[in-house]
Amino acid sequence: MPESIISLHDKQFAPYLPYEQLTDAIRILAARLNEDYAGKQPLFVAVLNGSFMFAADLMKRLSIPCEVAFIRVASYEGTGSTGKVREVLGLQEDVKGRHLVLLEDIVDTGHTIRYLLDMLSSRGAASVEVACLLIKPECLQHELNIRYASISIPNEFVVGYGLDYDGLGRNYPDVYKAL
Repeated sequence: MPESIISLHDKQFAPYLPYEQLTDAIRILAARLNEDYAGKQPLFVAVLNGSFMFAADLMKRLSIPCEVAFIRVASYEGTGSTGKVREVLGLQEDVKGRHLVLLEDIVDTGHTIRYLLDMLSSRGAASVEVACLLIKPECLQHELNIRYASISIPNEFVVGYGLDYDGLGRNYPDVYKAL
C-alpha cells in the first residue's frame, strides 16, 4: 500500500503501523494464548465495534477449542473518551465458571476494560483476561493487569484496522495516526 495521507471528517492521518506488523503481533499473541489456554476451552469476548478485525485475525490463528461471543459498549465521542461506559449490545452467554478473554482493539483510558472486568467477574467467570492489539500505557486511568497486549503506542489518535474516528476509517488494513 503506498504511503499516503487519508482524510476523515476534519482530520488527516498518516500511515503508522502496517498490516504486516499488526498480523505479526497477532501471530505471536495467538501462540501465547494457545499455550496458556491449552485444555481450558476459553470464551473469547470481542468488544465491538473496534475489535472485529483483530478478533477475526486472532481467531483464525487459535488452535485450541474455544468459543467467541460479542459485546458492544460505547464510551467515545469524536477523538475522546466520555469517561462513561454504556452497554449497547449485551453478552448473552452464561459466563459462570468460564475462562474469558476480552478482545479489545485498543486500551487507552481503561474505562471500558475496567467496566467489563468488573461486570464479567460479578457474573462468576472463573477468570477474565484482556488481549488487546494496541495499548497506550500513558493514558491509563485505572490499575489494570493487561496480560496480552500486542503493541504499545504513545498517546496518538489512531484509526484503521477496526479503529475509527466518528464511524470512519475502520476499513483500512493499516493503522494511521492523526496529524
